[in-house]
Amino acid sequence: MSLSEVSETKPRVLFVYYTHTQQAERVCDAMADVLRERGCDVSQASIEFTDPHYAKNFKEFPFRHAVFGILPLLWPQLRRKTGQIRIPDVAKAGDYDLVCFGAPTWFFTTSMPVRSYLKSDEARTVLAGKRFAAYVVCRRYWSVNLKEVRKLGAAQGGEYVDGIRFTYEGGQVRSLLSLLSYFGKGETRERSLGIKIPPTNLKPDFLEQANAFANRLADGLEPSRALVD
Repeated sequence: MSLSEVSETKPRVLFVYYTHTQQAERVCDAMADVLRERGCDVSQASIEFTDPHYAKNFKEFPFRHAVFGILPLLWPQLRRKTGQIRIPDVAKAGDYDLVCFGAPTWFFTTSMPVRSYLKSDEARTVLAGKRFAAYVVCRRYWSVNLKEVRKLGAAQGGEYVDGIRFTYEGGQVRSLLSLLSYFGKGETRERSLGIKIPPTNLKPDFLEQANAFANRLADGLEPSRALVD
């Protein structure tokens, strides 16, 4: 082989996330667009929650009942349990330069579908010796979620590089009322139980945050060089 030519290979990035209200997906799409513009080869993998004990409540949105639709997950979440999921092929194997996890917060910590992936054999295959980052979409308790993702990813052989949170508006009580209202109605309302509530879900400036974080991740990626005969 001669040294007559050197080609560059695009950095490969994988996003793995779970979403039910599409908030984590909106962040993923925004970040993926930036990384593609920066010359990366980006794959996106949305985890499907298929566990028969819980998934029936997640088949449609809005929930049939805002509280009782999610309440069965309280104890399993507190115990850090896993459940059955369906993993897209791109998240089962692949030589990625960076893996980024999108993790909604469920009852104070990482959602069961994302935790289940992070504890899977497929995640071990993808993460071994690779760098990873995470973004948290939540109302509150983002730090507990992010710490769990970091811990689980490192346990599978990955190297944590960065993380960011996307939080919703309002204080503890009003943001909860707002989110439950959205779960039950599927739309943003001005009042719940007679109390004025803020808009739920991502804040208007989320796109600016997502773009900045994606550019920060892209700054740490460089095209690999390969010798071509």
